[in-house]
Amino acid sequence: MSNEIKKRMREIAFRSVLLSKGYTFASNIKTRRYQHLSDEEYTKKYYKASTGKELNLVSPVTFNEKLQWLKLFYHKPEYTIMVDKYLVKQFVADKIGSKYIIPLLGVWNSPDEIDFNSLPEQFVLKCNHNSGEGMCICTDKSNLNINNVKAGLYSGMSHNYYYNSREWPYKDIPRKIIAEKYMEDDKVKHIFDYKFYCFNGEPKFLYIGFANFSNGKKNDMLSYYNLDWQPTPFYRTDHQQFPYTINKPDKLDEMINVAA
Repeated sequence: MSNEIKKRMREIAFRSVLLSKGYTFASNIKTRRYQHLSDEEYTKKYYKASTGKELNLVSPVTFNEKLQWLKLFYHKPEYTIMVDKYLVKQFVADKIGSKYIIPLLGVWNSPDEIDFNSLPEQFVLKCNHNSGEGMCICTDKSNLNINNVKAGLYSGMSHNYYYNSREWPYKDIPRKIIAEKYMEDDKVKHIFDYKFYCFNGEPKFLYIGFANFSNGKKNDMLSYYNLDWQPTPFYRTDHQQFPYTINKPDKLDEMINVAA
């Protein structure tokens, strides 16, 4: 690893802490100050810092409390496959068919193994074990700064995403870098993210999200809709809601069936 890449890694790591919400708690995560705590102790501390309330694990009532209970006490082995962006492709393809899977262009164990010459003019690079740290969305390979890309990926590869919120499936994922086909909607020249919330296997509502990268910043927008495509009365406080109504997808019924 070159000195230039190491320098870029330090800059990226420092900036990610400064720009994160809840600077004190985020910086303590980065320095692993709370690494000695058990998953339950850490989750209770994180919940209190985030909500100002004590976490009820004895008789959880709210959706958030129940998610924390599931995270701590409901450990299905296949969850590790589901959070691995590389292995989950085959897992999902076996369930609903490969036509719903974004095509894989390559997989590597280290940024230095990537053959950029073999990649198309547009592609996406990401780590398989985290939630976007180190990701590169390339829309024009001729303008790509490969050292910066490698530095971001090295930073992402060094981060154990499990320590963020003690989601145990992330802890021991064999870390890899994958390249995927660049996707966009021909009508709007970007792509929306649709995520369905299923209860007992039945879709109940979804969110639509969009990450807009402008002026060097990532601006996330996210809004919730019910299955009749009406806005819900609830929202997330860590994302800006869309200031306009999103058009109903042409294949919403198919999306609901696939989610189910």
